[in-house]
Amino acid sequence: MPERLNQTWVYLSATPLFWLTLTLVAYQIAFHIYQRCGQRPIANPVMISIVLLVSLLTATGTPYHQYFEGAQFVHFLLGPATVALAIPLYGQFRRLISMAGPLAIALVGGSLTAMLSAVFVGHWLGGSLPTLLSLAPKSVTTPIAMGIAEKIGGHPSLAAVMVIVTGILGAMVAQTLYRWLNVRDDAVAGFALGVTAHGIGTARAFQINETIGAFAALGMGLNGLLTAIALPGLVSWIKLWLQ
Repeated sequence: MPERLNQTWVYLSATPLFWLTLTLVAYQIAFHIYQRCGQRPIANPVMISIVLLVSLLTATGTPYHQYFEGAQFVHFLLGPATVALAIPLYGQFRRLISMAGPLAIALVGGSLTAMLSAVFVGHWLGGSLPTLLSLAPKSVTTPIAMGIAEKIGGHPSLAAVMVIVTGILGAMVAQTLYRWLNVRDDAVAGFALGVTAHGIGTARAFQINETIGAFAALGMGLNGLLTAIALPGLVSWIKLWLQ
């Protein structure tokens, strides 16, 4: 890169708001592409923005910690954004009460399936024990998954990657699967998407309609709680099963 351009880059990259601005610009570009593609799930804006940012960091040789120092405000907003998901859920409160039993069964079944299927497939492919333990919390939000992985002996960084991949895939294929399986109930579709594809799936659910989004938010929150409680207790059984 030319010297003057290089000096400009060094100056800008040291500015805290620079990486925050680039993050927002990358997502805006990705969302524009998503809209131009007719909002097709294959053009998921999260996936596109990740590709753009990773390409930029790689091309400029910028370490992740330097990027995160500038973009951490977005990370901070994840907390308030998650809490705000309770607002549309409140509008579905009566329906939620009437479906409490089926939702509880679906939660336990979906959570256990998400955890154990990942371990089984990883074991079948020859993954090491730390790798398998990193795969188990793939269907919960990134902060919870990283904390669980660290506690049970997995790799937090690998867990974070698998969470993102799981969320993107879930958001991309959910509506197609619903058509194949003839799932027409918005509550069922939303809850399943939240349990399996966490925050990224929930964001996709709100793009469809508010009811699916509300139940996706419920599924995401409850699955995160259940996984954080149940998975550490299942580790000894998983290790025994893998021997």
